[in-house]
Amino acid sequence: MNDPQGQPLTVMIVTPLGEGGKGGIDRIMDGVRRDLEARPRTDMSARFVVTRGQGSILMAPALTLQTIARLFGARMTARRPVAHINLSSHGSTIRKLFVAAAARAAGVPYVIHLHGSRFRQYWDGLPTWLSNQVKIMFENAAAVAVLGGVWRDYVEAKAPRSHVVILPNATPAAPQAVVGESDRTRILFLGRVGERKGVPELLDALAILKDDPRWSAVIAGDGDVAGFEAKSEALGLDAAVRFTGWVGPQQVDELLKSSDVLVLPSHDENLPMSVIEAMSHGLAVVTTPVGAVEDIIKDGETGLLVPVGDADRLAQALRSLVESPDRIKALGHAARAFHAENLEIKPYVDRLVAIWKSAAVRAKA
Repeated sequence: MNDPQGQPLTVMIVTPLGEGGKGGIDRIMDGVRRDLEARPRTDMSARFVVTRGQGSILMAPALTLQTIARLFGARMTARRPVAHINLSSHGSTIRKLFVAAAARAAGVPYVIHLHGSRFRQYWDGLPTWLSNQVKIMFENAAAVAVLGGVWRDYVEAKAPRSHVVILPNATPAAPQAVVGESDRTRILFLGRVGERKGVPELLDALAILKDDPRWSAVIAGDGDVAGFEAKSEALGLDAAVRFTGWVGPQQVDELLKSSDVLVLPSHDENLPMSVIEAMSHGLAVVTTPVGAVEDIIKDGETGLLVPVGDADRLAQALRSLVESPDRIKALGHAARAFHAENLEIKPYVDRLVAIWKSAAVRAKA
């Protein structure tokens, strides 16, 4: 996309935790950072700032004020500043309301990038005065990037004057997972261990399959690990199910390489990174039709969809894969092909840069 203004952009990318943060927002922004470093551009530069930080929550107000100060500084020193504001619910929204208001006061166009899985419930439950402030933030953004059609429809209904664009999450291409080298189907869960991610139903489903020796499972993530490990043992799953606790990016990659199936029976999502990463690795995905998941998982084609909270249906889906390695390969192949065409990080970053440029142009209109 040509830049009619002729001057390079300076983009301030506002993230919650910063580089290496555990959340999906920071993981996708780390991918953006790496791609921008690997493919330097003459038409823009990026600065990354945080509003929450990885330390005590007590530091968040100071970090948010620091971000606001840097935003005003960018307005003074950069010829074409743009702010990219990553947004989730609760404290993230409160902090970003201040950042967006400061951007408007400084005359800096901004893009809202909506990630939060429970943002619908959060916004719908706000008191009227605060809900109106969120609406103002959205409608005054040069663009609102959402992760799928369901979120586009929601934002347009809540803030009709918003300029909404769909930008699904993305990850780098990954080596094809090695399927069939184990005598068991290797099932992997990646995410926070708790009720929202469907871990209770997952353990109940695995308990239904516990007499079948052809599978093993790894549950990787932080959260109530001890509590669900105790439940797993009570269900008689301790020989087949292993809990790892939180794992970093390198360990995630190793787990994906050594697995056949990714299972994520969530109750709420926006567009989960673990599903996208699994598709990149060519795993068969079993998940629930929540958030924008149905934009990338077509039931029976690029993965399997099961109803939220239904352990029996989840067990049926997993059994169908345990009983058919060929089906695992077919679903994984289709998922990997879909990822290559739609969810690669390089075209994602190119689209993101185009959104920033368009935001700068629209702000001048």
